[in-house]
Amino acid sequence: MFIRNTWYVAAWSHEIPERAFLPRTIAQEPVLFYRQENGEVTALHDRCCHRGAPLSRGRREGDSVRCLYHGLRFAPDGACVEIPAQPRVPPQVRVRRFPVVERDRWVWIWMGEPARADPALIPATPWLNDPAWRYEPGYLHYPVEHLLIADNLLDFSHLPFVHPTTLGGAEAYAGVLPKVELLERGVRVTRWLLDQPPAPYVSQIRDWPGNVDRWNIYDFLLPGVLLMDSGSAPTGTGAPEGHRIDACEFRGCQAITPETAQSTHYFFCQPHNFGFEVPGLTQAIHENVVAAFFEDQALIKAQRDTLSLTPDFAPIPLAIDTALIHFRRLVARALEAEAVA
Repeated sequence: MFIRNTWYVAAWSHEIPERAFLPRTIAQEPVLFYRQENGEVTALHDRCCHRGAPLSRGRREGDSVRCLYHGLRFAPDGACVEIPAQPRVPPQVRVRRFPVVERDRWVWIWMGEPARADPALIPATPWLNDPAWRYEPGYLHYPVEHLLIADNLLDFSHLPFVHPTTLGGAEAYAGVLPKVELLERGVRVTRWLLDQPPAPYVSQIRDWPGNVDRWNIYDFLLPGVLLMDSGSAPTGTGAPEGHRIDACEFRGCQAITPETAQSTHYFFCQPHNFGFEVPGLTQAIHENVVAAFFEDQALIKAQRDTLSLTPDFAPIPLAIDTALIHFRRLVARALEAEAVA
């Protein structure tokens, strides 16, 4: 059902405070996140191995966690170091510790075999920790299967229809087939819309006298991470040739992480590198993006409701589905490889 041997975004750094717990379900597994006294993030199975009580209902004791059902105490590596009712602690009394990496304000977790958890496989997101880019961090909880959200992000032809007053704008956008390139663990999608009015939310923050050239260039990587270079520049200034003059540029970072078979964590932000002198601009960009993502959420929830009535529904593929089809194949291959292993 879920790819295990991969890095998932589990949280924003600020969601895991210094002294409190963050319980969060990832790929059907309850996980307890907390920071050790040195600031390092620890992720333990949020289920005591004795009776299955959630450790997140327990308490911190230094870097250890005390289960407040029968008092077992677990070290950060998951080993039980104290059982109040007996002096000897059997070695099998322990909970699983998940590999985690905190990088550029995202906390990543590996749900599969610990020995295969190579941090070099984590996609680079330098804009999240670069003062040359500003953004507000975002999170949405979706009561839908994570792959339905992936489908939405892999086909931006929906922008003018789902987001006519936010991210969308000209319906001509839907008539442009993107260039789709296969990557080792994902797809790259490139779409240009030339000599058209700017998207509504961009026209609210930049006052260009005429039309613009718009671009969306993004990698969509397993298990569901979107890293996007997008923006607009006045038509005729050379943006398609790489000359971004008087441009609005963004570096969208989005991650969809399955919670359960029918619910998903959605982490996102829209870093920008312009207009720092404009009060409230970063917040305004964030609010526009959030408004658009609520539009997506409403439609995808309605899609889920319709599909639930006919579980054997077979969608008819169209030319705009190329990236979606390729990504679904990559997911299927990854799941098959893990099943064989």
